[in-house]
Formats: sequence, C-alpha cells, structure tokens
Amino acid sequence: MTCPQCRAADRELGPATARADLQRYHRRGPDRTTRAILEALRKNGPPEATLLDVGAGVGVICHERLAGGAAGAVLVEAAAAYLETAGKEAERRGHADRLRLVSGDLVEVAEGLPAADLVTLDRVLCCYPDLEPLVAASTRLARRLWAASYPLDRWYVRAVVWLQNLGRRLTRSDFRTWVHPTADLDRLLAAAGFVETFRRNGLVWRTTAHARRDRGAARSVAVGRSR
Repeated sequence: MTCPQCRAADRELGPATARADLQRYHRRGPDRTTRAILEALRKNGPPEATLLDVGAGVGVICHERLAGGAAGAVLVEAAAAYLETAGKEAERRGHADRLRLVSGDLVEVAEGLPAADLVTLDRVLCCYPDLEPLVAASTRLARRLWAASYPLDRWYVRAVVWLQNLGRRLTRSDFRTWVHPTADLDRLLAAAGFVETFRRNGLVWRTTAHARRDRGAARSVAVGRSR
C-alpha cells in the first residue's frame, strides 16, 4: 500500500481491536450505522445482489448479506487484523466460498476488482484524507447502489474529531480522521450519475444510499433519525 493513511490504519487497528469488534457484533449485532446501511440495501436491491464492502472491518455487512442469500461479496480492507478476522468468521459461518478478501486501499486496487450491484462504505470516508478519488473509485464499481455512513458536517463533530486527532498526535499515532464537507460528497455523487434514495441522521453520523439514475431508481428519499 502506498497510501500513508492505510498503513497507519493497519498499525492502529490491530488484533485486539478486531477481536473486540467481532465480540461486540456477536453480542449486539450490527452497529447503528451498519443497521441503517443494511436497511437501505434491503430497500434498494434483491437479496441475491452482489456486494463490494470497502473498509469492511470484520465484515459485518458481508456476513449479513451472505447469510441473506447474496450471490457473492468482496471485502476490501487495509488492516490485516480485520481481514484475517473477517476470513475466519466467514469460514465459521460457512460462506467463505462466496467471500473474496482483498487487502489494500480501494483507490489502488479498484482496477482489479469486478463491479458489484451494491457498494458500501460504513464509517470509511472519514478515515480517508482525499474524498474525490475514493468516491470516484467506489462509484465506478457500483452497478445499482452506493451506500455509506459518515460524520455530519457540523461544528461540534469537527471539534470532537480535532480533539481525537490531537490525542493521536500526542501519542505519536499517524492515524487521522476527517469530516469532509457534505456538499463536496453530494457534488461528486451527482457527477457520477447517482441520486439519493435513503437518508438516516443521528447526532454524529449520517447514512445515505444513492442509486444510479440510469437504472430508473430515483425514488422519494426516506429521511429519519437513527434510533
């Protein structure tokens, strides 16, 4: 990986973090933003739709979709510990034959990946310094729907992220997070030919789904607050 942030993520998100995330998933099920993305996928795509999950962590979206009948899924993850944990969980659940694990930065590996019906980025945009290439690479691979969760572009969220990054600098961690302007994301998605079909807001996180216009998928937007 040539992306410094991806190398930092690999160092930051080690085996202990991966184990803790998997244990939390086993106890509580998917996190709030993940549940919202799964809801958007159910509303906008058939159960068998193929999936590309970017920055997938332990693979929760992949595991849930494969358990529901997805024909196949590709999991892209920069953190080696997450990738290994996701693979072991897929074997335990009996769907490893339908899950492809890809190590690296999506921007760097995108040309070698097949297009998928559904592309998801759950809490990933905030971990990438340059929004445009990541959105471009992920939307090119989305045949039907692009869905993501990301921090709301509000002053108090920016303040918390600034404090988090200050703490990382003090502890000599190279890992950083960002709050990208929502207007920039909306512009990039519209330019790529996508229209919003789902939105769910919480106090910190927004989850949205965008469908390709050329699939005739423009619908009224479901808007609500995360519970």
